[in-house]
Amino acid sequence: MSILEVKNVSIRYMTGDFKDIGLKEYVMRRLKHNYHVQEFWADKDITFSLEKGDMLGIIGANGAGKSTLLKVISGIMEPTRGCVKREGTIAALVGMASGFDGDLTVRENAYLRGAILGYTRRFMDETYDQIIDFAELREFQDRPFKQLSSGMKSRLAFSISSLVQPDILILDEVLAVGDGAFRKKSEAKMKEIIQGGTTTIFVSHSVQQVRKLCNKVLWLEKGEQIAFGDAKILCGMYRQYLDGQITLAEAKSQIAKERLLYE
Repeated sequence: MSILEVKNVSIRYMTGDFKDIGLKEYVMRRLKHNYHVQEFWADKDITFSLEKGDMLGIIGANGAGKSTLLKVISGIMEPTRGCVKREGTIAALVGMASGFDGDLTVRENAYLRGAILGYTRRFMDETYDQIIDFAELREFQDRPFKQLSSGMKSRLAFSISSLVQPDILILDEVLAVGDGAFRKKSEAKMKEIIQGGTTTIFVSHSVQQVRKLCNKVLWLEKGEQIAFGDAKILCGMYRQYLDGQITLAEAKSQIAKERLLYE
């Protein structure tokens, strides 16, 4: 049984309507017959399903529709067309360095972030040492948060957020935080969560990272679903496309010919 089903999901943005220009300007333009609305489809007819324990990598250039699709899957947005069916709890680790107060200490911000994520005070008391040590910020815990580097802030955010154990976990570029050593540690932490049976959706510009971690891949291009299938095969083909070895049309032809898509 699928834990997540995305069926024919399309997301449309409207530009030029009264929500953008205000009601007064909208009325004036209507009276002058100078009112225009433009449609932009961020995603068009996206369809796939995931089973418990799957790890899906979503690949595609900037503007492919990845972040918009994640918002719909996580329930932040409603699709213009289509539907999303979810089973169990869902958590999204995005915007890693947001939601902190620069004037509070690192320790105080850890508790603040935990509260935002719904953790109890008792839970934070029990896990604080684990959080601060994983983030490698023990010697900075009583300093103002604003004195930390951007990498340190992201390490703290990842350390706190990685405590979640949902049924579906969404990761948007979160494994790009910190230096090389911390990236390896955070990658290992994510593997631990996934091995616990969590179904995971992972967005990354690192094709190598997607190929290494994921068993399935969704390839998007300007809102269009190019393919949904085996991670190793599609990552290899996507790499060829990025390197100019094959065109998008050739990739589509090969995918259809070799039946690389999952139903």
